Amino acid sequence: MTEPEQVLPGVDTTRPSPARLYDYYLGGTHNLPVDREVGDKLKAVVPDLEDGAWANRAFHQRAAGWLAAECGIRQFIDIGSGLPTQSNTHEAVHKIAPAAHVVYVDNDPMVALYAERLLARDGTTAVVTADLRDPDAVLMSPDLRALIDFTQPVGLLMTAVMHFVADSSDPWGLVRRYADATAPGSYLVLSHYTADNLPPAFVQATQDTYQRATESTYPRPRAEVARFFDGLDLVPPQPAAEPGISYVGVWGAEDPDAADSEGSRAFYCGVARRR
Repeated sequence: MTEPEQVLPGVDTTRPSPARLYDYYLGGTHNLPVDREVGDKLKAVVPDLEDGAWANRAFHQRAAGWLAAECGIRQFIDIGSGLPTQSNTHEAVHKIAPAAHVVYVDNDPMVALYAERLLARDGTTAVVTADLRDPDAVLMSPDLRALIDFTQPVGLLMTAVMHFVADSSDPWGLVRRYADATAPGSYLVLSHYTADNLPPAFVQATQDTYQRATESTYPRPRAEVARFFDGLDLVPPQPAAEPGISYVGVWGAEDPDAADSEGSRAFYCGVARRR
């Protein structure tokens, strides 16, 4: 049995999971045969899938680094963090602020299995296994509270996760609940899958894939993604741009025209400050 197949009790090995599929799209090894099987089928229909995953990951890293370097943020909550991959959040921000605190939150038990790979040895990181749909469990976690001071600004990272939350669970209310728990001067970093720019066949293939997974997907149009930032002050995605949301490839990119690939247009994103 290979290392990725040595799973914790409670891990469903019969269905793909969003965290493991994302790991597979990024070329990781923390995935199972069932993930690779459906992932290959989806990649055959959606040729820009890996490009979109990498564009989203790069946005996550750029935004976290920007918060540390330009905004002085020294504590981060990464909700829906997924499995360890290249340049995890604490690695990205520790290049700028070595003492910054980072708490990873995910409901996939595979993340707990590899938690030690998300932990810095100096006590600046923690992993919380919880479902973002239960904000009280997340925000009141003793491990989170040990590292996060809610009287000080926080970088709240919620990238490529809210499209797994159905309208019936009020995803906008959940994001507002997390943002309201942070101090003024905190920032929300959020990206979200959209079908606005994808051919119907691609959208259907994605829906079919995730209906077999542990979580379904709910792509949303631009206006519904923008609602996640209601009451917050969006920052410009580029120095000469107006404040607002953009595609993940564009936000903070050195060459936004080159970064604005087909894959990157599968995700809207934004960074916004709490007043």
